[in-house]
Formats: sequence, C-alpha cells, structure tokens
Amino acid sequence: MPRSTLGIEWELALVDPTSRSLANVAPPILAELERRWPQSPGAPQATSELLQNTVELVSAPHRRVREAIGGLRLLAADLLDQAKAHGVRVIGTGSHPFSRWEDQLITPGERYGRFVERTQWWGRNMLIWGVHVHVGIDRRERVIPTLHTLLTYQPVFQALSASSPFWAGEATGYRSNRTLMFQQLPSAGLPAHVESWEDFERVIEDLTRTGVIAEPTEARWDVRPAPRWGTIEVRFCDGSSSLETLGALAALTQCLVEDCARRLDRGETLLLLPPWFARENKWRAARFGLDAEVIYDEAGSQARLRDRVSVLVDRLAPVAADLGCVEELEQVARIAETGTSADRQLETYSRLGGTRDALRAVVDSEADVFERSVRG
Repeated sequence: MPRSTLGIEWELALVDPTSRSLANVAPPILAELERRWPQSPGAPQATSELLQNTVELVSAPHRRVREAIGGLRLLAADLLDQAKAHGVRVIGTGSHPFSRWEDQLITPGERYGRFVERTQWWGRNMLIWGVHVHVGIDRRERVIPTLHTLLTYQPVFQALSASSPFWAGEATGYRSNRTLMFQQLPSAGLPAHVESWEDFERVIEDLTRTGVIAEPTEARWDVRPAPRWGTIEVRFCDGSSSLETLGALAALTQCLVEDCARRLDRGETLLLLPPWFARENKWRAARFGLDAEVIYDEAGSQARLRDRVSVLVDRLAPVAADLGCVEELEQVARIAETGTSADRQLETYSRLGGTRDALRAVVDSEADVFERSVRG
C-alpha cells in the first residue's frame, strides 16, 4: 500500500441474547454478508476466523481513517441486521466474561485444523478478539526501525484498547487478559529482535524451515511486517466495542507510522527500547491499563501511562492535521480521561455485586455500546 495508507481488521463476537454466552452462528451470517458484499476494490469485507462465534470486518485500504471507519460502519450495520435475523447480538470486547472453550466450534479448514492440532489446549482456549491496523511503508529499509519504535508505544495501545478483564467467569485483575493469553502461542507475542530487513527474512526462513510456522502470516507477533501488502501491522489491541475507539486506535497507528517516516526523512535515529523494557511495559499495561507506570526511554525513565498519552497526542497533532484524522486522534485523549471498555466492564460488575448476573449485564452493556456506535 502507498505510504501511510491504512487498513483495519476488526474481530467481533456473536452472543446469545438470553444466555449471553457465545453463539456459534457465524457461518450462515457470513454467507449472507459475503453475498451482499461481494469482493470489489474499495469495499470492506466480512471474513471468518478461528471460531464459529466470530466475524471479522476488514476495511479496504484508505488514505483517511474516516473513510475506513465509514465503510466499516456500513458493513457493521448490515452485520447487526443479519445477527438479529439469526437471533444473536454482537460485542467487540477482547474476551468474553464467562464462556468457555469447550462450547465453541472450530471453523473448518486446513489452516485452523493445523493450528489446533499443534497448539492443543492453548489453541482451543483462544477465546480472544482484537483489532489489527495495517499502515503502508514506502521503503523496505524503514520497516524494522519503525517496528522498534512502535514497540515502545505498545503499552499505550494496550491500555487504551483494554477490554478483557474477565476470563471464564472470573475477574482476572488484568485490564487486558487477552494480551497474556495470546502470547502463550509459540509464534505469538513480542517479535523476534532483528536489526534489518535481511534479519527479518532470515528469521521467517528459519521459522518456516523448522516447522514453527507454515507461512509468514503464522508469525503472530504483536507488531509485524506484512510483505504481501507493503505494510507494517500493529496487533497490540484488544477488541473495540465502538467505532469511536476503533477510529482512535487507527488514527494513533497511522500518525505514529507517518511520524516515524518523517523522522527518517530528516535523518533521525528512531527510538529503540531494550527488549527487557519492552517486555516489562507490555506486562504492566496488561495488568494496570492506563494507571500503569511505564518505561519510556533507554535510560529507564518512567512515567504514568495516562500522562504519556496526553504528551503523545499533542506531539502527533500536526501529523494528524496533515493526515485528516484530528478528530479521531483527539478521541485517544478522551479515552485516557474517561476510561476504557475494561474500566466500564469492571464498574458494571462491581456495581451489580460481582455475580453471574453481573457478568451477563457486562455482555448486555457491551452489546449496547456496539449497537449505539454503529446505528448512531
């Protein structure tokens, strides 16, 4: 994709409105959506995922966040109609409050079958949903420096998107439990530390040759190059309950990648945190969300993540103006002020006494948030 063009992948879960459990009804819904939204340039698409309780909405490439979100809004509205016709609702959280893996159906196909066969219990436990944002990079030699810089902002993305505080009916104590679940997979988590594009190619070749992955997209790193598309793909984020949050995360990604490009244009050296700092930041953000203290430079300087967000938004404001996503980037600051989906879920759970009914209310609340954001 051309420089700073972006695409968005939004994973969503289907739930039964009576039991509030996950519902394995994606195949007929997807069949109808694929009939109504045939593949064509510039149009979003609905696709399957590992589990039959999941629908993924994928935008076409766009230069403006607003355009990508606009297309996804239309497709999400159609998804809501199809979900209603099949007797289910839609949520966009990073995990489900209480459903368990034993009740879920795997989507047929060689790729998913191979995944479950290899990963077994951990693979079947992947009841998680996320947001992935691709941004175009115009020069191959810029990919790895940009990847390193994005890793320094991983805690920001994780904290802003946090929406998975529950697992199998239990409050985990983490704002993003999805983050720690996903990294249990052998090819997921922080990317391999590489210094150049040639290093990256050697790592992918080694992983393929030794059977760790069957093809490059099975390197499910938190941020990764996507050679097929000419992009870097940011995969830090929990699922988004609303289009507003989705747009904020997309704008932050696009602005940061473009900011890296401009710094490289000026001959600057991009920030690289030691891997052990990046690993610690990832854990802190998953555990504490926006209240985490994070390490933000090579010297080990620390600050409250919530404060770092406001500094970052101010710094990226000129880039956002040039990219036409000022309003979406400002939503990042609003999330930092008002709280995340995880905060909202925990408040509902606590207010209603921490019971099974409280968990059902969390599902209802997140389904309502999704529907309001799509319907307007």
